[in-house]
Amino acid sequence: MGCMCIQNGIAQKTKEKLQEDKTKLENDIAYTNKLLSETKKNKQISLNQLIILNSKINQRQDLIGNINNEIDDIDGKILNSAKETYKLAGELKTLKEEYAKMIVFAYKNRNAFTRLMFLFASSDLNQAYLRLKYLQQYTLYRRKQAGLIMQAALLLNEKIIELKDIKSGKSTLLQSEEAEKTLLAQEKDEKNSAVKKLQQKEKDLLATIKQKEKESKKLKQSIETLIANEIKKATEKSKTSTSTSTTTTSTSTTVTSTSKELGLSDADITLSNSFASNKGKLPWPTEKGVVTSTFGVHSHPVLTEIKVKNNGIDISTSQGSKARAVFDGKVTGIVSIPGANMAVIIRHGEYLTVYSNLTEVYVKSGDAIKTKQNIGLISTDTDDSKTELHFEVWYGKILTDPMNWLAPN
Repeated sequence: MGCMCIQNGIAQKTKEKLQEDKTKLENDIAYTNKLLSETKKNKQISLNQLIILNSKINQRQDLIGNINNEIDDIDGKILNSAKETYKLAGELKTLKEEYAKMIVFAYKNRNAFTRLMFLFASSDLNQAYLRLKYLQQYTLYRRKQAGLIMQAALLLNEKIIELKDIKSGKSTLLQSEEAEKTLLAQEKDEKNSAVKKLQQKEKDLLATIKQKEKESKKLKQSIETLIANEIKKATEKSKTSTSTSTTTTSTSTTVTSTSKELGLSDADITLSNSFASNKGKLPWPTEKGVVTSTFGVHSHPVLTEIKVKNNGIDISTSQGSKARAVFDGKVTGIVSIPGANMAVIIRHGEYLTVYSNLTEVYVKSGDAIKTKQNIGLISTDTDDSKTELHFEVWYGKILTDPMNWLAPN
């Protein structure tokens, strides 16, 4: 019985997790639909529209996968429930057979005279007492057996109803899966149509790729210059310091070559360690959004033979959305990039986070920043109906994948 309770608990937990994931995916699709509606205000098909549509297709495929997992989970429950129903039916049959034998015996020995003869036939008083106890216990056993039959019948009935409900739930899920597959097919047709239209604008797309590469290079150079200046200042400070090689740090901090190179204080090193320990748990730099371009080198969504490189991730969000800091830190630079608006750079010890494509900035260099503090307004491209934040994470002079740092969204 204890084992069954544990299994039921695990099954319930699995069901709750699947339903939680399903709800999240449905909310993600609803938000992506909202972004897609905004891009469709521009009657000309845009690259951003295609990218968001791609995101929705991926979300829809995940949702179908989730529904399949739910169906598999239900199939397992149907099998277990059917086994339990079969077992209960067998137990009920055995109980009824045993009870029928007792009824037959009771009928044959139904009158008081027979029972008295059974007692008087005892060889002594002790045997008569034992026979009397036997008759009393037999009567109690019959009553108990009748109760067990009723209990088993109720359990069997409950299991039959439960099995019907589970099968009904599976039927609903199968209908939902078919509906999602139909929507997925429509979205894929829409995507293929968009790709064909955009392929006719190859010249414009190539110009956009070149512009993005120029902006990315400018931002990277600005960050590298900023880091180089910080290292230079730290080196000069170290030369003028009387304790050049006897820096003492608390045992709770970890001093690395990067922290030495940047001349970080104990407080900065502690912040750095705290940032590192929160890897995979940092809040997102936008309250809501869809990742429309991932870190690293990948094929262009339309001109697939062309490879594009992203030094961070791009997040599409709603018009009027604000960029927010992912961790405590200090504003170490604000960069203006021609064609790409402004970028805010925040230092978290050895780490930097970069928030680019801002039309307004709410902070200034040197400001202490708190986690989730709004730092600027994300630019909206009205021609493309696109509101997109570019986000990067650096460790010293090394670019890292922001997705590895952010909490599951």
